[in-house]
Amino acid sequence: MYEEYFGFTKTPFKRDIDVKKLYLYEDFQELKSRLKYAIDNRLFAAVTGEVGIGKSTAIRAVVDEINPVSHKVIYISQSDMSPKSFYNEILEQLDISPSYFKPEAKRMVNKAVMDMYQHGKTPIIIIDEAHLLTEKMLEEVRFLVNFNMDSLSPLCLILVGQPELSELLSGYSMRAISQRITIRYSLKELDLQSVEDYIRTHIKAAGSSSELFTSEAIKEIHCFSAGIPRKINLICDKSLLHCFMNKTKLVDDIVVKRIIKTELEN
Repeated sequence: MYEEYFGFTKTPFKRDIDVKKLYLYEDFQELKSRLKYAIDNRLFAAVTGEVGIGKSTAIRAVVDEINPVSHKVIYISQSDMSPKSFYNEILEQLDISPSYFKPEAKRMVNKAVMDMYQHGKTPIIIIDEAHLLTEKMLEEVRFLVNFNMDSLSPLCLILVGQPELSELLSGYSMRAISQRITIRYSLKELDLQSVEDYIRTHIKAAGSSSELFTSEAIKEIHCFSAGIPRKINLICDKSLLHCFMNKTKLVDDIVVKRIIKTELEN
């Protein structure tokens, strides 16, 4: 709605920003590096972070750089699946007809994974919202990475979830799966300078070089958002819309405070 008014070629604070134009703050780059290492070495990884912190965005950025010839990404976000539906979801994403019986579906997945590995292709299974998985499902995940009694690693498996995932995996009953996780990373919130750089990067990615947010406005955004990108996007987007509606070109702290007050009241 306000894109033309500010001279944008696209909306700056939406989820569909080109991953090549993302703001690569230090913590984000570190997570990308660790995920690439896990993929290259076919390891078991776990990524945690608060809601809206950018976990899925980091995964998207890594996947965007993956060679589809040598890798096959299988992304699963249904946290309430049964073991049978879990295996069948993998089969469907591999273009293999699912099985009615769980043991057969599991066997078919193991065979498909081994076939890809033997042909030089690495399967990458990403399970999002993993903090909602049941212990029974986590046991299936453990079985999935247990090839030839742990002597072989033909795939990369990545669990992605909120901080509760770490708590879940630290439980005594989860020690068998926890011990197999090689890479662990918790994505942190942005500090004040990073919030400022984040906002500028998104504005530039949308086709503008204008300084649209004052320093005081950015401080208010950082304070309210606690450095969580999803909240930053929300406040920035609504602040720009407010300026458009009121025919102004600069987002100051008064505008941001007004938007925040509205958000807190809703």
